[in-house]
Amino acid sequence: MSADPPGWSPPADIAGSTAVVTGAAGGIGAAVVDRLLTDGATVIAVDVEPSGLEQLRARGASVIVADLSDPADRASVIERCAGAEFLVNAAGILFVQPLMTVGLEAWRRIWSVNVDSMFFLCQGIGAAMPAGGAIVNLSSTSAKLATTVDLAPYGMTKLAALGITRSFASELAPRRIRVNAICPGVIDTPMQDQVLEGIAGLRGITVEHLSTERLRMVPLGRAGSPEECAGLIRFLLGPESAYMTGQAINISGGLVTW
Repeated sequence: MSADPPGWSPPADIAGSTAVVTGAAGGIGAAVVDRLLTDGATVIAVDVEPSGLEQLRARGASVIVADLSDPADRASVIERCAGAEFLVNAAGILFVQPLMTVGLEAWRRIWSVNVDSMFFLCQGIGAAMPAGGAIVNLSSTSAKLATTVDLAPYGMTKLAALGITRSFASELAPRRIRVNAICPGVIDTPMQDQVLEGIAGLRGITVEHLSTERLRMVPLGRAGSPEECAGLIRFLLGPESAYMTGQAINISGGLVTW
């Protein structure tokens, strides 16, 4: 077996390390915070929603209230989180609207939250991240499918997330920092409820009917949980994935297999 290359650094241990999690107040982000706290990390939870963050503070996380679409707020988060070993970019928004009616304000808002924040946190926090660190970005199976056009701008931002992941994986690899993405499918979160309600309203059908029809497309026949996504993220941060970078891993019950 070949020796470790010059400059090689082992992956950082979760226990005793510092992890920054954005979009932490609910859904997958909150599940990631819980998992990392359980595994012994010091967690800095970032979100624009103060009430959700207070619940995380009670569980032992440090919290930062910030609008990551705002350059000044982003700069403050980057400064306060300098030196963290791990970053999970889970912040994101969506809206349901017919594609041909999407206006400039909504377009710019979703890109500022979903894309600008991810890019500049990878850049800023990544610049001070020690060797052996890791970043996980949340993309979506919407980056690989174009079947729900009423969510098209969201899918476009999640495709951009894959480009961000691959570019920073190449940029940071010489410093032994890994960057990967996950692509969740149908996950039982408040955001998923928003999708169901919005699309059902546009199509004139019930939420229950739409939910049933969507799950019929999932080979495993059910929605995933935020905790299952958190488990995959934990794997991508940890030493078991030390030879993985630049990857986009589906967690979709078989809905997407490429």
